[in-house]
Amino acid sequence: MIDSTNDPSHAALSDAEELGHEARAGNDDHAVLKLWLRMLASTTQIEAEIRKRLRERFDITLARFDYMAQLYRYKDGLKMRVLSRYLMVTGGNVTGLTDELEREGVVSRTASPDDRRAWIVSLTPKGRRSFEAMASEHEQWILEMFSGLDMKTVKQLHSQLGQLRVHVMRNEAGGEEPA
Repeated sequence: MIDSTNDPSHAALSDAEELGHEARAGNDDHAVLKLWLRMLASTTQIEAEIRKRLRERFDITLARFDYMAQLYRYKDGLKMRVLSRYLMVTGGNVTGLTDELEREGVVSRTASPDDRRAWIVSLTPKGRRSFEAMASEHEQWILEMFSGLDMKTVKQLHSQLGQLRVHVMRNEAGGEEPA
């Protein structure tokens, strides 16, 4: 059990009225529930700040930034279906973003040479330059937000959260009913 009354971060967040999702947990709740709520609150808080900064600094949404980030990694572009899977959104969402970004001259869409039904989307030179400027500042924002953690803690959290994801993935796979 995690005792919130002896947790300085809980007290500081409570005093600042910034508990967010953690406000749902009581002292008698299981430690894993408190951890889940803290992870959710942390992710929500960081994501909200990134969204705000992207909007204020570059007038762009996080969804557009993530879309461009995926394409930036693949200079030759990606099939829209693959891009949709990487972004974990529907094909319709990718089509809508592609239409908007293509009109702005940030991405180009070409027919796939090996699949007549597929399109390959890639960043234009303008899109690459635009993304590079945003990505540089985005990286600094992330470094700033995580600067309260030492590198050993960052590596431990990364490893442990990876273990958690693998565990959840295996439970999901094992819990599926046969088709």
